[in-house]
Amino acid sequence: MSTEALSERLFEALINGDRQMARVISTGAIDTGLSHEQLVCEVYWPTYENISKLYRNDQLTRLSHHMATRLLRTLTDQAAAMFEMTPPNGRNVVAFCGPTDADELAAQMAVDLVEQAGFELTFAGPGVAADEILGFVQQNQPDCLLIFASAPSDLPEIRELIDRLREIGACNSTQIIVGGGVFNRADGLAEEIGADLWASDPVSLVERMLEDPERRADESQRTVGAVKPAPRKKTTRKAA
Repeated sequence: MSTEALSERLFEALINGDRQMARVISTGAIDTGLSHEQLVCEVYWPTYENISKLYRNDQLTRLSHHMATRLLRTLTDQAAAMFEMTPPNGRNVVAFCGPTDADELAAQMAVDLVEQAGFELTFAGPGVAADEILGFVQQNQPDCLLIFASAPSDLPEIRELIDRLREIGACNSTQIIVGGGVFNRADGLAEEIGADLWASDPVSLVERMLEDPERRADESQRTVGAVKPAPRKKTTRKAA
């Protein structure tokens, strides 16, 4: 069975909260010869993107979205525990994400794969104030600061954080990396807010982090001023 077909079957199990079927599908995928890394990259990530897209377009109920993201988070944790780890490459990453369940799920997949690739990883998740992030980065001087976000409303705070890091100049060696749905949906946005590196999916993210460790933003390409969040529309949830 193709990974696309597996993703479609898993999607149905997840939005219905069918934990047993979700486990059967995941185990079956491994039995067909997929590695746990491939399971996350080729099945779980496309499934996550589909769930997020449908929910964002008001085509999934909140109930189905919550059941799906929580169950997929459990499956992701189980798969990550079976990763074949690459020897350490000497670089360390501190990661944060936006406040939603989808942000944390996407970030979890990404950081698990980044760690598997040999990076030393610290993941704080959502809900950390910009001042705390700034202080932590200044104190620890990580090689990379990774931020995942999916909503336009998160952009002003991310932009302000990047601006403050640049202004202080106390951690110029830290590469600032962003990812998540909001950056995928707007070409050039990551560069506009001053990120050094970005990618559309975890596999590409890991590849770019390994290939471009010295890449830094071109300050001349940045847009002056804060990024304004897009207005939120009031919608009515449709049944799954």
